[in-house]
Amino acid sequence: MRLALEVFEANPEEISEAFRLMSKAHPDAIIVQQNLSFTPHLRQIADFAISHRLPTIHPTREFVESGGLMAYGPSLFALGERAAWYVDRILKGTQPAELPIEQPTKFELILNVKTAKALGLDVPPSLIATADELIE
Repeated sequence: MRLALEVFEANPEEISEAFRLMSKAHPDAIIVQQNLSFTPHLRQIADFAISHRLPTIHPTREFVESGGLMAYGPSLFALGERAAWYVDRILKGTQPAELPIEQPTKFELILNVKTAKALGLDVPPSLIATADELIE
């Protein structure tokens, strides 16, 4: 696909510098990694991406609600249900070391249709049909 990956690492205090570097590098898209310290800045990241016409993806729905293009990641609700199962077993006497290690089994794709329009993207109908949730 002839894609080049360039990493722009930043903590919340360095976000403006990361934006400056991305503006100079002209990336084709942004993958925003999960980092709770960036939660208060999700809208700022989404606004930057929209103003530079950059599609974005993030693992959680909060980013899409803040204006990001899409999220794909484990269902937090399903993870919470499995956590409750673990707590139940431990409270009933099972040793934590005896419990299986699990990986997420339910994933969600959430699209922000308004952001797609702002970016001038034609989202394929098949992707819209596949999405678990559309945010308008």
